Amino acid sequence: MMNDAVRNPKPLLGISMGDPGGIGPELCAKALDSPAIYALCRPLIVGDAEILRHAADFCGLALRVETCDRPADGAYRSGVVDVLDLRKLPLSALRLGTVTADQGRASFDYVAKVIALALAGEIDGTVTAPINKAALNAGGCHYAGHTEIYGDLTGTADFTMMLAEGDFRVTHVSTHVSLREACDRVRTPRVRKVIELTHEALRRLDIAEPRIAVAGLNPHCGEGGLFGTEDDQEIAPAVAAARAAGIRAEGPLPADTLFSQLRGGRYDAVVAMYHDQGHIPTKLLGFHYDAGTGSWGRMAGVNLTLGLPIVRASVDHGTAFDKAGKGSANPQSMLEAIRSAALLSRRS
Repeated sequence: MMNDAVRNPKPLLGISMGDPGGIGPELCAKALDSPAIYALCRPLIVGDAEILRHAADFCGLALRVETCDRPADGAYRSGVVDVLDLRKLPLSALRLGTVTADQGRASFDYVAKVIALALAGEIDGTVTAPINKAALNAGGCHYAGHTEIYGDLTGTADFTMMLAEGDFRVTHVSTHVSLREACDRVRTPRVRKVIELTHEALRRLDIAEPRIAVAGLNPHCGEGGLFGTEDDQEIAPAVAAARAAGIRAEGPLPADTLFSQLRGGRYDAVVAMYHDQGHIPTKLLGFHYDAGTGSWGRMAGVNLTLGLPIVRASVDHGTAFDKAGKGSANPQSMLEAIRSAALLSRRS
């Protein structure tokens, strides 16, 4: 990509289309209907061109969908959506709002292709539209989600998920495991590694001296062992080791007040110990549900996978099968994911 980058400094991003039966194709079409995206990057959809055309049609978008055989051949101009057409699912097999094995397998193939393109240096970064875990597994692809697919296909053992809603950033020691297993995974080497990955990512996001808070696992960080020993025996040594390495980390700190401090600007990121500890506060800020209309008025936030040899950003929500095909899906999170991937790709 070096010679191409000299000719065109805008990063070339591969965007996997997501589960065809969900809102992924619609999000891709709506995001690439924005001229501002083309000022930031060269976006390439990886998926099925027929299905993307169908999404653009039911959304009423005046977009021309064109196919290309390789990323370097795309036009990358506003009004034209370039698609690397994998032809995995014919339009006749599309089942909007439904879990099917064929759609789950196709969604995996789209992701696998963008990963392969990034590893080969044909694209500068990747963005993922949402996939459905039940469909994915029905299609014979036994992964808990995108993060695990990326870890496996890139051969990466130490990676972590960062959720970001503006300056509210949270990384995770564990994600898609049971709560019982999550507690078992709170070990000093893993906590220290997530602190280091968080520090590195914040530096790439132009934060010169990141301030990182590390959440406790137990209520009140265990109260000196009354409510558990993991905070003193596993988390505290990891924080101490990170500080000795020059990282501005603090903790363990009680999680019930920590996220309010993050929101108030005291820290640049929080290291959470498990999935819901980090996801709930982030989505409380980024997702706004209106009971009167029964709809999500706002679905903001970005999911980044840290520690990979390639850039990966994603929407911070699911396939929303109940909204598929209606043309009402909000592309805000997809737009933010593309912007984040473009920023990180310029610094990789």
